[in-house]
Amino acid sequence: MPFQSPLTFADEQINVAELKQQLDHFAQYQKAEFLNHHPVNDLVLGRADYIDLLLNRLWQHYGFAQLPSISLVAVGGYGRGELHPLSDIDILVVSKKTLPNHLAAKVSEFITLLWDLRLEIGHAVRSIEECVEIGKQDLTVATNLQESRLLCGCEETFHLLKMQIHSESFWPSEVFYKAKLQEQITRHARYHDTTYNLEPDIKSTPGGLRDIHTLSWVARRHFGATSLFEMSRYGFLTDAEYRELVECQEFLWRVRFALHIDLRRYDNRLTFAHQAQVAENLGFTGEGNRGVEMMMKEFYRTLRRVAELNKMLLKLFDQAILNNGTEIRPEIINDDFQRRGRLIEARKPALFQARPGTILDMFLLIANDSTIDSVAPSTLRQLRTARRRLNKFLHTIPAAREKFLDLCRHPNALHRAFVLMHKLGVLAAYLPQWSQIVGQMQFDLFHVYTVDEHSVRLLKHINTFSYAKNHSKHPICCEIYPRIQKKELLIIAAIFHDIGKGRGGDHSEIGAVEAYDFCIEHGLSKPEAKLVSWLVRNHLLMSVTAQRRDIYDPEVITEFAKQVRDEEYLEYLVCLTVADICATNPELWNSWKRTLLAELFYSTQRALRRGLENPVDVRERIRHNQQMASALLRKEGFSSREIDVLWQRFKADYFLRHTHKQIAWHCSNLLSHEDHSKPLILISKKPTRGGTEVFVYSKDQEALFATVVAELDRRNFNVHDAQVMTSKDGYVLDTFMVLDQHGDAVDETRHKAVYKHLTHVLEDGRPTKIKTRRTPRNLQHFTVKTKVDFLPSKSKKRTTLEFVALDTPGLLAIVGATFADLNIGLHAAKITTIGERAEDLFIITGAEGGQLTEQEQQTLREQLCANVAELAPH
Repeated sequence: MPFQSPLTFADEQINVAELKQQLDHFAQYQKAEFLNHHPVNDLVLGRADYIDLLLNRLWQHYGFAQLPSISLVAVGGYGRGELHPLSDIDILVVSKKTLPNHLAAKVSEFITLLWDLRLEIGHAVRSIEECVEIGKQDLTVATNLQESRLLCGCEETFHLLKMQIHSESFWPSEVFYKAKLQEQITRHARYHDTTYNLEPDIKSTPGGLRDIHTLSWVARRHFGATSLFEMSRYGFLTDAEYRELVECQEFLWRVRFALHIDLRRYDNRLTFAHQAQVAENLGFTGEGNRGVEMMMKEFYRTLRRVAELNKMLLKLFDQAILNNGTEIRPEIINDDFQRRGRLIEARKPALFQARPGTILDMFLLIANDSTIDSVAPSTLRQLRTARRRLNKFLHTIPAAREKFLDLCRHPNALHRAFVLMHKLGVLAAYLPQWSQIVGQMQFDLFHVYTVDEHSVRLLKHINTFSYAKNHSKHPICCEIYPRIQKKELLIIAAIFHDIGKGRGGDHSEIGAVEAYDFCIEHGLSKPEAKLVSWLVRNHLLMSVTAQRRDIYDPEVITEFAKQVRDEEYLEYLVCLTVADICATNPELWNSWKRTLLAELFYSTQRALRRGLENPVDVRERIRHNQQMASALLRKEGFSSREIDVLWQRFKADYFLRHTHKQIAWHCSNLLSHEDHSKPLILISKKPTRGGTEVFVYSKDQEALFATVVAELDRRNFNVHDAQVMTSKDGYVLDTFMVLDQHGDAVDETRHKAVYKHLTHVLEDGRPTKIKTRRTPRNLQHFTVKTKVDFLPSKSKKRTTLEFVALDTPGLLAIVGATFADLNIGLHAAKITTIGERAEDLFIITGAEGGQLTEQEQQTLREQLCANVAELAPH
């Protein structure tokens, strides 16, 4: 044996140093065994056995074995005989009556030694009466006592305790069930009622180990079943359900064990900091983050299975313990289904196995009847059995295909049927490609949900476009979606838009091909199939163009319009795009993105209606903006001459890239600005394009852009857009679109401080020293390779730079300072943050003006990469 049994420890070995060494030997042995693929069940039970022996030996050493009426009892998880490397070791010293002082001091000495050994000890010293009294008041104590197990000491004392806690008066079965159910609801709410958390808690998240424990606790209290195995023997679990729960528990145990051997302190959260190591400990390997994504995919799938079983079995317990629903008379719907209260029920015990197509009939009935909330537990059990015994996917059944299309066309299916079909595994049973994305995650901060969960949320967001109450949040979509004639095409595109993820290659291309085949197989016309396929292939086109291209450049609009081709495609695409953004991350959608997409939509709509052969006349737009702005300024009392004198200093670009209202706002203040040797800072009081506009007018100076963005970064503001330009006489006319850390316009109470600090740094005239803040914890475990690409452009005057890097604090200021160091002119910036990635676009010119030479490009690329490397978290 590679470690010494505690029972063989001599008295001289019982000291902190020696015992710590023995515990370390045992921990190293277990770690080696785990990494050598030894069954985790043996290791978890084996650790409990080892601690049993250790506590027995120490109990003897302190002379407690000779004392009558005192017992050492394991409770909680340790009472079940389960211990992971860092699990709490919950013990109870119980006596018939309160211990006298000299014995209490001796017990305290015993507990202190366990603490000194750095064991995670949870302990209590109580009489039987105290145990019962406290247990009646505290559900957690009552639950722990229910799982108590005698370690050593007086058997009679322990027997008396068990008699008390198993009496019906201690915690009546109905009361206990209701309390545990409420406890689970509260716990799930802490995790937003979803199994898909980026850094899930293995124990407490919905579908985690606690959901299995809850089933065991309820069954133990009501039925007397002391294990999952006994639950199956008594008929509370089918053999298949028992095997599935054991399989799920074994996998969750493996993940927890793999985490605990990588930690120093107790924690059950699978954080980004530990996911890669846990994946490696479990043998999940692959290129880049592939190992983590494979491990998390199995993890999320396991959580789903546990959550589904938990929900079904608790409903069955609900009927058995509380008699809920059994007294309600069923209402017959048709030959196959009836409703009992708010639940739908199959009328035949093997309906789904005999005729699998009726599974879809059930969801059509749910879509038809808004008072049906869910599926009866007996029918749920039947559905689970049928789903596992299907020998082909449901889409291969012609009648099922018709029903699926009926669901796609049903006005209530999006928020009712499809969500439930996903939860109950029916979408995965219908479509083989869907089964591949179940639990598929991406190791980044952008995608908050797994691919399947994201896609279902996208469908729910599309449904919100039906309601006028959402018009202020989604004005274009709420106007367009109700009038779309063939909504099923948008829904199919939504189902397929990410279905190619996790299979290598371009997921949009993979999904486009499969979506087209799906449409043809389901009897749609070729034009309809082409539209769906195009939407899937281009589902990122609109968001990328709006957020990462200069949409005020007529060439960008013309190029986008050429790809869209007609207005019908544009309307489908904007609905899919908005729903996609909203369903990716709850914090992504804001008024800034809404404004960008609206401007792109209407600009493209105008271009399509005008005809692509009739591009916008730039000079006409400039004239229009000048005329409108001049009218506003004259209303304020400024003369045409004053306006003309000022405008003669500005280049044509200024009038092209600002609206007439922005021009009037800037110029009104510039005409009133007395001392042009001092900077002028303007901050919009009302949100502009969803953000706060900060306008900077100042004599040009070294690294001015870097100075401004560094100061804004210091205030925790995010720059999302920048128009950087100079007047003919060397003054900057820079406009920054700023949002706070929550994605909202900057609160007006903070405007004064922003004005004060920006004015100070610009008057100082020296380039601001960029103070880098500590990289946030959630970014420290990600690596994003810095990429600098120069995009092809028709313009020979400017160069377009696409820049990708880890979004560390101070990044934009570093980029601006690099431009200044290399004497590179910056004219516009488009700033996009996608999770941990910064994906920015800069319009720049070389030291001599015009496009960058190849040498300048190479120097800039090398310098940016070097400077960004210094920012990287260490």
